[in-house]
Amino acid sequence: MMKFLLLSVLLMVGAASAQTPEPMIRICDNTGCSDRPRDSATFDPLRDDNPEETRRLAALTDIASKDPRAAYDLALRYFRGDGVRRDSYQALQWMRDAGERGVPAAWLALGRLYLMGLEEMGSDPAEAEKWLSLAAERGNKEARKLLSQARSAQKSEQESFQQREADRKAWPGWWGSAYTYHWFWSPSGWYYR
Repeated sequence: MMKFLLLSVLLMVGAASAQTPEPMIRICDNTGCSDRPRDSATFDPLRDDNPEETRRLAALTDIASKDPRAAYDLALRYFRGDGVRRDSYQALQWMRDAGERGVPAAWLALGRLYLMGLEEMGSDPAEAEKWLSLAAERGNKEARKLLSQARSAQKSEQESFQQREADRKAWPGWWGSAYTYHWFWSPSGWYYR
């Protein structure tokens, strides 16, 4: 009886504290603050907030597909977020396009990017050496300096890889001997030792 009474009281207290959500909520955005229905949506992925900027970007993208110097400029704009949304992936794609089509400034930029790494992309000394060699052959002093750093990093990376590979090959033996179990099975069940 006491359990039933306690359960009834708990249910009544729980029901009394439960509230129904308000049908309207206050939303503040670039148009100001207003009360709107709870189920309203404010994000429209198809809406173009700046049609003039979109038109200019489309025009530069069209020019960049024909002129490698414009591809270099477009890459810089994506790196900097200048007139476009900052996008490191697009920046790297356009910079590679400019470099592959022979823009010396792109060679140096790509060499530096691959040597230092960019955001989520780690460094790649071998790729850096490729681009820096092209720029250094054209007499770029900064590229020559960075090229020696890329070669040094590449040797260091090769040594690190060889060590990791040796460790990786030895690793399966460790699973069998270096790490011991703490729980063991017996006829009466698992026990901790």
